[in-house]
Amino acid sequence: MIENKNILIIGGSSGIGLALAEQLAPQNNVFIASRSGNAVQHLDIQHINFDATQDDLDTNQLPDELHGFIYCPGSINLRPFKGLKLEAFQSDFEINVLGAIRSLKSVLTHLSASGNAAVVLYSTVAVQTGMPFHSSVAASKGAIEGLTRSLAAEFAPKIRVNAIAPSLVNTPLASKFLNNEAKMDKANERHPLGRVGTAKEIAQATTFLLGEQSSWMTGRVLQLDGGIGNLKA
Repeated sequence: MIENKNILIIGGSSGIGLALAEQLAPQNNVFIASRSGNAVQHLDIQHINFDATQDDLDTNQLPDELHGFIYCPGSINLRPFKGLKLEAFQSDFEINVLGAIRSLKSVLTHLSASGNAAVVLYSTVAVQTGMPFHSSVAASKGAIEGLTRSLAAEFAPKIRVNAIAPSLVNTPLASKFLNNEAKMDKANERHPLGRVGTAKEIAQATTFLLGEQSSWMTGRVLQLDGGIGNLKA
């Protein structure tokens, strides 16, 4: 349980970010920076209009101290390498990596001021487990894993930095891969545990990485993937 903390979620208006906000908002001061606040109007949070690929974050709307930072925006661009233009790699890198860097830089003094902050980023199972058609997203998320370890070393002991590497999760971002029964059945069968993940499960793992239960953990990439990353179904 996390209580009475100032938590900033970048991109918390849908999917994993929204599930995380719903978990954290009742006991914490949650700030969501995203392009739209319509989906979080039912929550007791403060919304900041923000596009991670274009805008500078208005930190005047944030408290002087932040105890948690989570970067949720991402992409799932699955196509054969020969069909991907260079612009696709650049676009994926912009949203997955540069957006995270830009956002984190803007609030670094706020995180440092708390003296005991936690950062959580998101990778993908496809970084450590080679999968066809994942070259663009795996390239950018591989950079996230490197960034996680580098910043964890640099920011210790004041700021812990960890990441989660999920497999396919049933969120709006993944809807085109799960939008009918046949696709869902096929996706479920690929995982040794027999199903894709849920936003709530990833949010619960994120909450663990933000809280005192993981206070001796930094620089780690937590695989949460239904077994697909290291087991053969």
